[in-house]
Amino acid sequence: MTIKVAIDGPAGAGKSTIAKHVARQMGIPYVDTGAIYRSLTWQSVNANIPLDDENALAQLAEGLDILFIPDGESQRVIVRGIDITQAIREPEISGKVSLVAKYPQVRRKLLAIQSMLSQSALGVVMDGRDIGTSILPDADVKIFLTAKLEVRARRRFEEMKRQGFDVELEKVLLELEARDQADKQRKASPLRMAEDAVALDTSLLTIEEASAMVAALCEVRLKNKGVQ
Repeated sequence: MTIKVAIDGPAGAGKSTIAKHVARQMGIPYVDTGAIYRSLTWQSVNANIPLDDENALAQLAEGLDILFIPDGESQRVIVRGIDITQAIREPEISGKVSLVAKYPQVRRKLLAIQSMLSQSALGVVMDGRDIGTSILPDADVKIFLTAKLEVRARRRFEEMKRQGFDVELEKVLLELEARDQADKQRKASPLRMAEDAVALDTSLLTIEEASAMVAALCEVRLKNKGVQ
């Protein structure tokens, strides 16, 4: 029996890490939709496409050739044969993703890719900012993860330091705050909690605790589906 899980929320709330844990525990595929937008941003920057040219960005999105390859606890991101797993996490790209993601044309083009990736016979766990409201409105489980800004900034700061990036905590906090506002205020599929989503504040939770709570909800929904 398949199950579709949508996990939304702002940056640094733990979406990707928790989604990976849940997918592994449930034995179903995980799709990182944020990596799709990051990949398009990376390709735009490398192709010298102005980030205020919606038509050009939409055209690039239509031909985006992206592949996710499982790699132990994580996954590799391949675009046109190039491994950009690390490159799309660089501060330069992170700071520009919201500029690309705000355009309606771009989001419509990438919707097709996300929809295709969600069509697994086993089910899927997808995380992002509009999964439960736009990408998987019929998801069996919808979770909206959040956490205090200071907590999210600290997590993102520590993650980037582990990856070898030279960053400052205060700058990371300001960038997250700006990204929050951009995501909430954009006209196309803004960041918001779906009406039938379950809110989960991870400020005081470990990844293991939050993952266990989401997985438990998934198990309950699976049992309910079996009864119907």
